[in-house]
Amino acid sequence: MGGGREFFPRETAETEETALKSIATITLAALCASPAWAGDFQATAQVVGASPNVVYMQVPHQQCTTMMPPPAPAPNTQVGAGTVIGGIAGALLGAQVGQGNGKIAAAAVGAATGALAGQSMQQASAAPQTPIQSCQTVYQDEPQTQGYRVSYRYEGRVFSAVLPYEPGPTLRVNVQVTPAG
Repeated sequence: MGGGREFFPRETAETEETALKSIATITLAALCASPAWAGDFQATAQVVGASPNVVYMQVPHQQCTTMMPPPAPAPNTQVGAGTVIGGIAGALLGAQVGQGNGKIAAAAVGAATGALAGQSMQQASAAPQTPIQSCQTVYQDEPQTQGYRVSYRYEGRVFSAVLPYEPGPTLRVNVQVTPAG
């Protein structure tokens, strides 16, 4: 080591040169392996047609109807408490009207009228009718859009695809260039 001083010793310079060659080799390999170097790119194609891809699906729905129950069976001919109480009340009220034989006739008419009224009230209170609701599941065909059938022009050729969205007037497409072999 003569009169001048070396900035890097010779061993360090050789090691640095080897490291730089290794980095350059790795970088070149990574660039060659990336899709951009393989000939893939994106371009814009003109959409020439798009229509919904409609399918019909069986969709369940509840269908309900409300009905009044059938009328109660004809009342039995047995005398109920309403008939007896109505007859007694009618007879007492009828006896208050008229004189002599008219009093007896009025009591008889009052008893009959009271008995009918009592029987009617007893039947009305015995069976209140409430509406009955009946439901069942029915299936209906309903249209559902499942994507869009799209035709597009790129480089003078027309292509088609089914997309999950409506594309608009243009469409981004992936283009892959490979050597013809």
